[in-house]
Amino acid sequence: MKILHLYHDLMNLYGDYANLSALCRMLELNGIEFALDKKSLGDEVELSEYDLIYIGSGSEENMKLALDDLKENRDILAQYVEDGKFLLLTGNSFEMLGEKITSFLGEFEGLGIFPFTVTEQNKTRTTDDAIVNFPEADMTLVGFINKCSEIEGITSPLFNVEMGLANGKGQKTEGIRYKNLFGTHLTGPLFVKNPIFLKYFAEKLTGTELVDYVFSFERKGYEKTLKKLRERNGK
Repeated sequence: MKILHLYHDLMNLYGDYANLSALCRMLELNGIEFALDKKSLGDEVELSEYDLIYIGSGSEENMKLALDDLKENRDILAQYVEDGKFLLLTGNSFEMLGEKITSFLGEFEGLGIFPFTVTEQNKTRTTDDAIVNFPEADMTLVGFINKCSEIEGITSPLFNVEMGLANGKGQKTEGIRYKNLFGTHLTGPLFVKNPIFLKYFAEKLTGTELVDYVFSFERKGYEKTLKKLRERNGK
């Protein structure tokens, strides 16, 4: 199995590198062989060679640098998604997949793989703890969202929002889900705060039932966080 951490040095806010650390640890303990590569701006890369591509969260400026670089591989990435290969995007990285990003600096053409649009503003950021439901596997996740964007036009979201921020104002869903593409603003990091989701994702990626060896403390942390957030939310 080949895993690519793309823009590892550019899109690296909120400790998101730990998503791959947790995933790789689970694969190692289950005896699954894999190779992890790290690539960034200007590096030669054959995206189609990988079983999983991961991009984390970055500043708005860094995200647009990554976007410009990724446009050279736009068609390959679009085919990668259509072929049902695994793509995990956390934070604002999945915003690159849309048609355009409008900000106070102007309008930026997205990759156009999906027909959604992003609007950024520079006056205030919106932040909140989050509880979301993942209907595909009947599980509830927790995390944190810090963004300055509103997204319109996502027809296949990843999560239903129980508490916290959605893709856009007035919406009740978050992220994007298509074939084996998972995109979410949820950080924390996602896999560390939600070991149940890590196990689900790893089993889907490998096609194998895995043993959850090392995440007892994370599970306790998840359960306590969910309990406290629901108390705060009046539930």
